[in-house]
Amino acid sequence: MRVRKEEPLNDLPRTRLYVGSPLGPALSVPLTPTQTHHLNIVLRKNAGDAIRLFNGQDGEWLARLDRIGRSGATATVDRRLRPQTPAPDLCLLATPLKRGRMEWLVEKATELGVAEIQLILTMNTDAPRPKVDKLAIHAVEAAQQCERLDVPVLHPPAELARVLAGWPKARPLAVAAERAPSSGVPPENLAEVARRHPGGPAGLLVGPEGGLTVSELDDLRDLPFVALVGLGPRILRAETAALAALACWQCLAGDGSVSPPLRSVSTTGAC
Repeated sequence: MRVRKEEPLNDLPRTRLYVGSPLGPALSVPLTPTQTHHLNIVLRKNAGDAIRLFNGQDGEWLARLDRIGRSGATATVDRRLRPQTPAPDLCLLATPLKRGRMEWLVEKATELGVAEIQLILTMNTDAPRPKVDKLAIHAVEAAQQCERLDVPVLHPPAELARVLAGWPKARPLAVAAERAPSSGVPPENLAEVARRHPGGPAGLLVGPEGGLTVSELDDLRDLPFVALVGLGPRILRAETAALAALACWQCLAGDGSVSPPLRSVSTTGAC
């Protein structure tokens, strides 16, 4: 039996959109006004042009525009290009940052494959609370660009103690600590912690500018699911620390060894 392999990216449309509608053969999918404007005015797409669609549940599909204009656009789904696959169950806990840096962090965390982003409020948090719906736009745009099949869930800001109270006890949480708690016990090596939990659910917590306080680190150290980890000899900005931790974790315990989809040469084979 001949088996169809994934088609290479060069043979597929590069325009890729996240939609909130079900995807399946011959289904008609309405596009948002923002998507319609981008396709019509920026990309100058026409009826009949091919695009790719995904919704975080049904995989990725090839579709064709059957109506596009100032009043809106719709696309008819053709065939599935990739089945839905689970993303790493990785949650980033980060404090709000100033606007541009917060948006940048959400974008890059999406590219690095996080499943969730939980905003936390700590003693040293001094940035204004961001609007989650605005940040979600950046997550969607990053997901469309980086070929992932879903969009991370963004949770509104919550007090650190409240988040920890509801944290699953079986889910390890690595906390970036630039200083030791009052016990003087130095943070562990992040690589060693990651290797203890290959492929499983996990969380990474990065504090605000100025870091977590000693009392916060003491409280975290006492939790059985927490490991305080170091990120090297230099003091990093909050967004740098988050991306450094995410990249290391994905390389050692996540999906960092998996090649990007749709990049190999298309072949057919027998089975």
